[in-house]
Amino acid sequence: MRRLLLCCVLGAAAAAFAQQPPPKLEPLSEPPPPPPGVSDIGADEPRVRITPQEGDKVEEIRDGARVIMLKVTPPGGAPYYLVDTTGSGNWMRRDSLDDGVRVPMWPIYTFD
Repeated sequence: MRRLLLCCVLGAAAAAFAQQPPPKLEPLSEPPPPPPGVSDIGADEPRVRITPQEGDKVEEIRDGARVIMLKVTPPGGAPYYLVDTTGSGNWMRRDSLDDGVRVPMWPIYTFD
């Protein structure tokens, strides 16, 4: 009985909401023109430039024409990696490529 009453109340509320006229909408204005120089960038050229500090050695790892990882080795320091895991251009810094996952391995049988 409760379910029937609840369904009736919800159905009546949905019908009342559907009969209300939508709010008065106004058209959007035209978007501003792009800043100068943005349209000059070609499709092959990256939009973001990562400038290494002086003396850093940068190695690009590519998948076809797309850069997926950068290895940056500062002079006298440990290398770190900039990785684009999703392909969206969001770079994440990793100090090591080891993700910490260890596959469990147990000996099942050993031969003599």
